Parts: sequence; C-alpha cells; structure tokens
Amino acid sequence: MMRKTSVLLLGAAAGAALTLFVSQPRSMLMGSSARAATSDTYRQLNLFGDVFERVRSDYVEKPDDSKLIESAISGMLTGLDPHSSYMDAKSFKDMQVQTRGEFGGLGIEVTMEDGLIKVV
Repeated sequence: MMRKTSVLLLGAAAGAALTLFVSQPRSMLMGSSARAATSDTYRQLNLFGDVFERVRSDYVEKPDDSKLIESAISGMLTGLDPHSSYMDAKSFKDMQVQTRGEFGGLGIEVTMEDGLIKVV
C-alpha cells in the first residue's frame, strides 16, 4: 500500500513538472538576458496598449481603430530605415498594376571610365 502511494505521488509530481515544462518552455530554457529582453518587449507592448486606449478614449475626436493600428505599423516600418514602408491592400494592388508589364529600354549603356560613371 505504501509503495502504491509513493508511486502515485511520484507520478503526480512528474506530471505536474512535465506540464509546467511543456506549458512554459521558453522561460525555462532562456537565459536571464533573453528573459529580460522578452520582459522589456512585453513592457513596451503594454505601454503601446495603454497609449492606444488613452487615444481611443481621450482624443478630441473619436479615431478609427483600424487607422490607428495601420498608422502604428507604418510608423514602425518607416522608423527602421528610409526605404521601408507599409502598404495597405489597396496600395499594394495599385503598385502591382503600375509595375506589371514590359518596360522598353532607352538603349543606353552605363560604364565606368577613369573612376567616373559614363552613360553611352
């Protein structure tokens, strides 16, 4: 009877430990610096959520939620470098239409001569 009880308790403890390991593998496997970076990211996302809610509730005019999110995404990508930007579905479709097809060349050749670019 005592052996069955100890095996049962050992199985329950192992099951609980396995459940914790499976449900939160990142936090158990990450180093402290990775956990701190993740924690800081979630803190900043919480700040974003707080600002988003404040703008929604207290701005002079009620803003459109999808416009707020789209502007946030656009700002995030524009902030990376001057060549990155966000296109909504309509802008993307327009860009595909504008760049579809064949382009005729002007018949020019670009070469390098004495360290200068030469267009022939």
